[in-house]
Amino acid sequence: APGRVRVASAAIALFCAVAAEASEDTASNALTPQTCETSVHPDAQPADRFSDIGGGSVADRRLGLVWQRCALGQVWERGTCTGAPAEMSWHESRQAAARLNASGQAFFDDWRLPRIHELATIVEIQCRNPRIDLTLFPATPPAAFWSATPIPPGGGDAAYMLSFGADGVGHDSTDARHLVRLVRTGP
Repeated sequence: APGRVRVASAAIALFCAVAAEASEDTASNALTPQTCETSVHPDAQPADRFSDIGGGSVADRRLGLVWQRCALGQVWERGTCTGAPAEMSWHESRQAAARLNASGQAFFDDWRLPRIHELATIVEIQCRNPRIDLTLFPATPPAAFWSATPIPPGGGDAAYMLSFGADGVGHDSTDARHLVRLVRTGP
């Protein structure tokens, strides 16, 4: 686990540094297609690290995590994510995960919000708009996604979120509305 913490901390630090140099306005990013600079940045998340396990899920073999390929609100159909992702508060996102687990519709009953260091592991720093591998996670907007990580006690009612746009890692009030991608531990 200490090696995973170092890798995740390095991923967050690297993503924050790359996001800090981004000059695009978030609103204009929504209209700009994704670009990837393979000659400038190494492939941070090599696709061969992940395997499609069906049902709209992809396994990260290195970290032992299984990700939903679509954001909540989207549907996995014919090899892609369709529909609009749902914006929800932090508390609503946790409740949505619990409802999905209780329904049995996603094959497992242990889906959860990712911790901020886990969410940072699917950032693809060589790409912009969004900073994620769209082959693995199609139709991901360059927007903020909630993490399960609350800010430390005394910091108010807030939690960390990560933008796959130019904004990087930050925190917001748990009443704010952001997108959600669920994860589970295991093969």
